[in-house]
Amino acid sequence: MILSAWGFLILGLIVLLLAGEAVVRGAVNLSLRLGVPALIVSLTIVAFGTSAPELLIAISAVLDDVPGIAMGNVVGSNTANILLVLGVPALLATMHTSECQTRKTYIFMIIASLLFIGLAFRGVFDWIAAVTLLAALAFVLADQFREVKSHRILGKDAPSEEDEPEGADPDMPGWHIVAFLVLGMVGLPLGAELLVQNATVIARSWGVSDTVIGLTVVAIGTSLPELATTVMAALRRQADVALGNVIGSNMFNLLGIIGVAGLVGPIPVDQAFLQFDLWVMLGASLMLIPFVFMGRDITRIWGTMLVVLYGIYLIVVLT
Repeated sequence: MILSAWGFLILGLIVLLLAGEAVVRGAVNLSLRLGVPALIVSLTIVAFGTSAPELLIAISAVLDDVPGIAMGNVVGSNTANILLVLGVPALLATMHTSECQTRKTYIFMIIASLLFIGLAFRGVFDWIAAVTLLAALAFVLADQFREVKSHRILGKDAPSEEDEPEGADPDMPGWHIVAFLVLGMVGLPLGAELLVQNATVIARSWGVSDTVIGLTVVAIGTSLPELATTVMAALRRQADVALGNVIGSNMFNLLGIIGVAGLVGPIPVDQAFLQFDLWVMLGASLMLIPFVFMGRDITRIWGTMLVVLYGIYLIVVLT
């Protein structure tokens, strides 16, 4: 029974990741085919699409009355994104983050973290908290759009092939676009349901809460795309891509995923989050200060430290 639950959980995760990729490719190329500027596609569709697995997991968890998985997935993913997703690539190659210009986005992420923690102390993410988070996300997206647009108007950044959003293919046939969208729209809810249902079975068999499963198994699983992206960026010496990917993902997790899921149904906040996990997430976020503001590179020593800290965190959570 437990082996089959693990099998279906892994299957659900694979379906989610593939479906998320399909949605991004289909939506990006459909939007560009309809004449939507690549800039808008990058700031909206790609941002939402790459977080689609986490979003569907959160919604499915709320509907299945296991909201701890939704909260655990978001908080656990944010912690994993910094300690694991930045730590592992640094073990392979030094990431020259001293060259990155991510200060403004990082400040937004810290503000989003503090806002999230403040709302968590209300005891529940209801529609009021959800609307507040989504309003903050709308502000961030509008600011990014305004900044990039003015940057290009000033002629500092001429359009190039690198400006094309992820998944863009000008020669993609129309039926390919439709196929990607259909597969993605079918696969996302199916994968989310498989993952949440079987994660719940495993949690009950182990005698642990759905919150713990969300913080560990589900969080690590949904952080795999960010890990793969960051490893490739580190090997290509694109530290700005790696650091920007993590900061952007964390910000959207806090504001977008719980924001949308909170409109579907109330998400109670377990006392353990208020006492421990939220502060670990914030502490991990503050660990980026030397790399963002002090011109430090993420060397192998830093990478080792981050990975070890994540291992300690997992041990504490599971015990």
